[in-house]
Amino acid sequence: MSPRQADPGARTGLIEAGARIIAVEGPAAVSARRLGREVGASTSAVYTHFGGMAEFRRAVRGEGFARLATHLDAVPITDDPVADLTRLGWAYCTNALTNPHLYRVMFMEAPIDPADAQTGWDTFERLVSTVQRCMDAGRFVRCPTALHGAEQIWTMTHGVVSVVLSGMIDLDQAEKLLNDMGASVFVGLGDSWNDAGRSIAAGRPSNMGVLAAIRTAPSPSRARPSTGRTSGPPGGKHQSR
Repeated sequence: MSPRQADPGARTGLIEAGARIIAVEGPAAVSARRLGREVGASTSAVYTHFGGMAEFRRAVRGEGFARLATHLDAVPITDDPVADLTRLGWAYCTNALTNPHLYRVMFMEAPIDPADAQTGWDTFERLVSTVQRCMDAGRFVRCPTALHGAEQIWTMTHGVVSVVLSGMIDLDQAEKLLNDMGASVFVGLGDSWNDAGRSIAAGRPSNMGVLAAIRTAPSPSRARPSTGRTSGPPGGKHQSR
């Protein structure tokens, strides 16, 4: 059976099993035999669906970024780019906390090679382009480049998500942190306190539906402690265009 004929449901099951093993036990624990056992398939299942273990590892990260892209693509573009940034942040949080094992593979495990490190750059580009809209609208007047602003905003959001995943803070605390830190970052980039506050409020999900979705997320509490290593924004360091 070729990969194109393979059952997509089985493929997804292997990816999710692999993400869970990597998040809980580390990448060294992943093998074709272990994955087959996890999903009730033969050892050859990985080769049937992916071609090999290296391709499997790339597919796990790729699936994580594909799910992130789905959340980001659902965010509408409005005439308030700072509110749009806030909505992108909530979409990022929702994806991370509903897919905690994939999130750890995406951002807390080293890519297997330089090509793998490029996976997901298009999702980060969405953030960069929205920061550029904030600059063009005269909101981020002290932001030197869109990439600079995007890196600050991503680092802030990733940090809050990471401590939620670790169980160190709850989701109510996370919401307050994101609001307060977001306002500080936006003002630091050149926005006014009043305008930043209005946009953050406008970008807050109606009835906090996003947080309601997060509260139903599977607990990542079984995940091994973070090594402190973060792979950085997808695609690594890029030059602002």
